[in-house]
Amino acid sequence: MKVAIAGAGSVGTAIARDLSANRHDVLVLEVDAELVAKRRQELPQVTWIAADACEVSSLDAAGLATVDVVVAATGDDEDNLVVSLLSKQEFAVPRVVARVNNSKNQWLFNETWGVDVSVSTPLLLTALVEEAVSVGSLVRLLQFEGGNAHLVEVTLADDSPAAGTAIADLGVPRDATVVAVVRDDRLVVPRGDTVLQPGDEVLVLVTAAAEPAIRPLFVGA
Repeated sequence: MKVAIAGAGSVGTAIARDLSANRHDVLVLEVDAELVAKRRQELPQVTWIAADACEVSSLDAAGLATVDVVVAATGDDEDNLVVSLLSKQEFAVPRVVARVNNSKNQWLFNETWGVDVSVSTPLLLTALVEEAVSVGSLVRLLQFEGGNAHLVEVTLADDSPAAGTAIADLGVPRDATVVAVVRDDRLVVPRGDTVLQPGDEVLVLVTAAAEPAIRPLFVGA
């Protein structure tokens, strides 16, 4: 897989390092030429390009039309939105992932701006904290498809309506699906006859419209 990353800061560099280690073809665009020279010595297996990723000409010269995924990982939300929009509209990149630095800007990171998946570090950290301390609460972990689909998690309380019930009997709406169950630190691949138990961590992929119908199934009124 060929991946282009905008931004050679700590986040972009960490992504580049991991993807390259997994044998992906990675190129990084960074406007700071000195930082590019430094990163090139640190990670010579990655292609480093000193260019402004917000410029169409720079993206064209980098061969963006040939990449499979673009990651807009700069520390500026405006830049990430511009990179996402250009990647999708000018170069028809199949998958665009964008970093959200300020959670107040989350609503902008949708398909209108060319974003397929947005990752908000503040919101993700909040969700992980909530997930670690909350039992019987529905926690949103990730957002996909411009905000139209969410990955949510709930740890079933003793009095959860879902406890002791097979997944097929829950009445999960058509726009939602149970994708994983973690029980006693072990992954359980869910099937229709899987009976949920108190303490299970249940991961559900659900559309925004169907999310309100999920809460009473797993949390209750």
